[in-house]
Amino acid sequence: GHGVMPSVVCSAGEVLNMGYVIAREKVTSMFQIQNTSTLTLRYSMQLDSLSSTRDKDQQRIPFFITSSLQRTEFVGTQNYNGLSVLSIFPTEGEIVAGKSQDFTVTFSPDHESLYYSDCLKVVLFGKEIAHVIRLKGAAREHPMFVKGGVPLDVPIESLAVTSPPSPQGARNGGNPQEPAKSILLVLEYIEGESSSVPARAELKVGSIQTAQFASKKSVEFSLESPPQLQQKGFTIEAGKGAVERGQVKCIGVSWVPPADLHPDDPLLVTALLTLKGDIKETYRIIFMGKVVSAE
Repeated sequence: GHGVMPSVVCSAGEVLNMGYVIAREKVTSMFQIQNTSTLTLRYSMQLDSLSSTRDKDQQRIPFFITSSLQRTEFVGTQNYNGLSVLSIFPTEGEIVAGKSQDFTVTFSPDHESLYYSDCLKVVLFGKEIAHVIRLKGAAREHPMFVKGGVPLDVPIESLAVTSPPSPQGARNGGNPQEPAKSILLVLEYIEGESSSVPARAELKVGSIQTAQFASKKSVEFSLESPPQLQQKGFTIEAGKGAVERGQVKCIGVSWVPPADLHPDDPLLVTALLTLKGDIKETYRIIFMGKVVSAE
């Protein structure tokens, strides 16, 4: 006999990000798997969220409150309606030697969350894992979002269904009692280099492409620049503007340590980022400046 190793090439990398979508709408993405071996491959596509051991796996203590920072569980937020938020088609079949198969991933969230995720395994002959793809996506109730920095919340949501804000509160620009969402933006200044350059970071403000909210075509944004921000060495670039549907704009931030800064003390300054679309949203941006030594 002659032994042959099955081999495939997948057009998707380790992560397939479905991006942002309005809750209760859906978006699709395609990738391709090519059979580069000399035999016909029988495949199946397996999602961790549909695993028979998922209930047992969920009994473990969440990774973010254990001593280990290694995340082994990639199933994030799931739909309230019980249907798969991330699905794949086709789920099984055969790929003839030298041929390719197209696959379609559908992202259909039923509520707002930034942490939809799943893990897709390409399994050959029912036992050999040929490729692993982490699927992720985010959903919003309104066509605006902010990316960048470190979100200061827990990436696993409660099983409780919380009530959305009342329509009256949304028309008035949101509930004034609702706390602003917080984002930590860390800027590390490298000390000791012959030509030191300012530390840089950025926030991305985007507007989701959707047929809803037709009366409001763009999202306006403004990041305030209080005197304390400039006194502490922070400079904001393109802090105001408007984002059209389906586009993303960047707010650049640079930092040079002030002369009176103690190198062992991180510097913190807070400013507000305001977004205006069909509603008004406020984000509390916490700027942290750190001086690190060049290796």
